[in-house]
Amino acid sequence: MRRVDLGIGIVAGVVAVGVGAGALISARTDGEEPRETRKASATASPEGSAPAQTEKNRAPEPPPEPATTETDASTVALKWGSSGGNVTGYRVYDGTKLLAAGNGNKLEIKGLKACSSYKLDVTAFNTKGESRRTALQVRTGGCERAARNPVATAYLHLGWGRPPQVKKVMKATGLKTFTLSFVLSDGGCNPAWDGRRPLKGGADARTIAAIKSAGGNVHVSFGGWSGRKLGTACSSPQAYAAAVQKVVKAYRPTALDFDMENDELKNARVQDRILRGLKIVKRKNPGVRIIVTMSTGKNGPDAWGKRLIRQAKTFGVDIDNYTIMPFNFNGSNVRTDTVRAAQGLKRALTSTRGWSDRTAYSRMGISGMNGRSDEKEVTTLASWKAIRDWSSSKGMGRLAFWSLNRDRPCPGNVRTTCSGVSQDPWQFARITAGF
Repeated sequence: MRRVDLGIGIVAGVVAVGVGAGALISARTDGEEPRETRKASATASPEGSAPAQTEKNRAPEPPPEPATTETDASTVALKWGSSGGNVTGYRVYDGTKLLAAGNGNKLEIKGLKACSSYKLDVTAFNTKGESRRTALQVRTGGCERAARNPVATAYLHLGWGRPPQVKKVMKATGLKTFTLSFVLSDGGCNPAWDGRRPLKGGADARTIAAIKSAGGNVHVSFGGWSGRKLGTACSSPQAYAAAVQKVVKAYRPTALDFDMENDELKNARVQDRILRGLKIVKRKNPGVRIIVTMSTGKNGPDAWGKRLIRQAKTFGVDIDNYTIMPFNFNGSNVRTDTVRAAQGLKRALTSTRGWSDRTAYSRMGISGMNGRSDEKEVTTLASWKAIRDWSSSKGMGRLAFWSLNRDRPCPGNVRTTCSGVSQDPWQFARITAGF
């Protein structure tokens, strides 16, 4: 077992909940009895002999097998049942080094090395000495983990822009994954499509069922540019997570996309609330991908985007994919500007998370705007194909575009129903499917 100088002080009585990535691997009670412990006699001692030991004048019993309640890249939270006997408190050791002590049966060990195994020992103590040790093996999170299979998707908004028949698009293009948007607040901490359409019984639910029946995958997107956001409407991370969980329960999507813009991205309190909420969502739904989508500048995420990446690490949030939207940022050459922005995101992830370039790219995504953007930038079919091919060559984890509603030809300025560039129907979807 590797020993490290952790440089950790005493932490007492920290409450932690849930089960994290470093779940309990094994636990046992060490048979070695400490020097301070003596066996107590069942009867009174004869006159002149040592007094019989009672609970008050002997070391306590060892604690029951501990459990890991939460783990991230640098922290392990432990919990155990009460020891028998007179207990003052508990201590956690790494070999002979004391890591933490407190008078409760919950302790948090900080400052550990990411993706590492530790053999820890827990003892109970009082003024007479320590109990025997109860040992457990734990492993911290933060391992460099590449994303699963790359995802190609198109956003589909059923409250806007003459939405197409999705099964026809699937058959014509081969695209299998669609990101339905947007889930917003209905005025309180409760989810609704565009803040007004119900989760059940409407066009959104029927479209999701149609996609699944045709063998496709459904992602659900929260937030977006406008509307009442759940991040601001919900008062706590727990309430936000509960609202998201209603959507998970209704549709069982393969991924959740959190399009954090405006007051959800650029308000520290709201940003933290969402991130802490996503940690709860991920813990409850480990098989569901968590995607965070955000705006970008030509050099990558701005200060708010970089803060989000740092805070996700600080809070131990396992975000599967960070996606940038390289449009509406005064671009002149969409392909060149998109590559430059993506490389900026990669640098932010490698410097903050300590990931290799390969891992960072695998957990990144690009969400473009097909055709003419609101700021008159133009993504042609040729430039979108070039972006797709570059993203694929880097092993990027996600390629998306806004939106399927606009993947139709029409001349002139940007519209809700067409791209504003010369194309055949669903041609951007067809290119994206080749990712």
